[in-house]
Amino acid sequence: MAENIRLEEAVEFAENPEPRCPCVLLLDTSGSMKGDPIAALNQGLVVFKENLMKDPLASRRVEVAVVSFDDEVKLVQDFITADQFEAPVLSAQGQTFMGGAIHKALDLIQARKNQYRANGVAYYRPWVFMITDGEPQGEPEMVIEQAAQRLKNDEANKRVAFFAVGVENANLSRLSQIAVRAPVKLIGLNFAEMFVWLSKSMEAVAQSRTDEQVALPPPGWGAV
Repeated sequence: MAENIRLEEAVEFAENPEPRCPCVLLLDTSGSMKGDPIAALNQGLVVFKENLMKDPLASRRVEVAVVSFDDEVKLVQDFITADQFEAPVLSAQGQTFMGGAIHKALDLIQARKNQYRANGVAYYRPWVFMITDGEPQGEPEMVIEQAAQRLKNDEANKRVAFFAVGVENANLSRLSQIAVRAPVKLIGLNFAEMFVWLSKSMEAVAQSRTDEQVALPPPGWGAV
C-alpha cells in the first residue's frame, strides 16, 4: 500500500515538476457559522478556485488542502494542485476545536514537505489561512497553548506563514494570542473578495523565486 502511494507521488511530481506553493485553508464550521456565514464561505471557495484557474502557472504550482473544525477536526481535502481542486460544500454545527485544527494543519504541511523533499520538488514557504467567527471552544486549554507555541516556533523558523481572519463576532484579542501576525477582521461577509485577494497573493508567490520575499496586496476586504 505504502509503495503504491509512493509510486503515485512519483508519477504526480514527474508529470508536474513545478515548485509547489502549499496552502491549507483552515475553516471554522462550528454552529455559530450557520446560515449566511457558511453560505458566503462556500461561495468564496468557488471564487478562490475560479481565480486560481485564470493563472496557468498558479494552477500548477499552488496546492490547496482544506481542514474544517467544529466538534471534530476533519481533513476535507488533502493537498491537490489548484487545477484539480473542487470547492467543497461545508455545513456548520458544534463547537470550535481550533487548537486541534492548527496541529492538524501543521502536521499536514510537515508531511507534504517530506514528500516534496523525497521527490526532489522545490517549494515555497507554506501558508495556513484560518477563518473563524469565534475563539477556541470545547478543547483543553493545554491543546490551544501547545498549538500557539508550535505556531510561534514554525513562524520564527520560516516553516509556515499563518494568517488568521476573524468573521463577525470573532474574539480578535484571543486570536492575537494564538497567531503571530495580527488577525484581520473580515468586513461583513466579504468572503468572495477575501478569496480573490488570497488567490492573487498565491499567484504572486507562485510567480516568484522560492526564496524571494513577496509584497502582498493590502487586504481591502478586512481591517487589522
